[in-house]
Amino acid sequence: MEKEIDKKNTYVLKEDENIGAVQIADDVVAMIASLAATEVEGVSAMAGNITNELMSKVGMKSLTKGVKVDVLAGNVTVDLSVTMEYGYNIPATCQKVQLKVKNAIENMTGLTCSDVNIRIAGVNIKKES
Repeated sequence: MEKEIDKKNTYVLKEDENIGAVQIADDVVAMIASLAATEVEGVSAMAGNITNELMSKVGMKSLTKGVKVDVLAGNVTVDLSVTMEYGYNIPATCQKVQLKVKNAIENMTGLTCSDVNIRIAGVNIKKES
């Protein structure tokens, strides 16, 4: 029964009866999505105002804030909430985020990413000094 609890939010990426299995937690997939999204120019932060520079200094909960990941039978669906920078084309920037997140998840995990849904949580207006 304890093994089932440990595997609740993990997914097998590769299994070899001679060596063992490689598993990944859904929080790791969410972290990959979050980091990829904030690397796109025009994305200010994930929901919760966590910028890419701050991510290395905060905990796991903050890294995955604004990201929801569902993994079913090796297929990933990602829902992101992002804050955009003012002045960027929202549809074009979101398309870049979708491609970057999809490619990052597929390249790093080997899982298939079918959907990357984005919700614009706000627009950041930088004040000039």
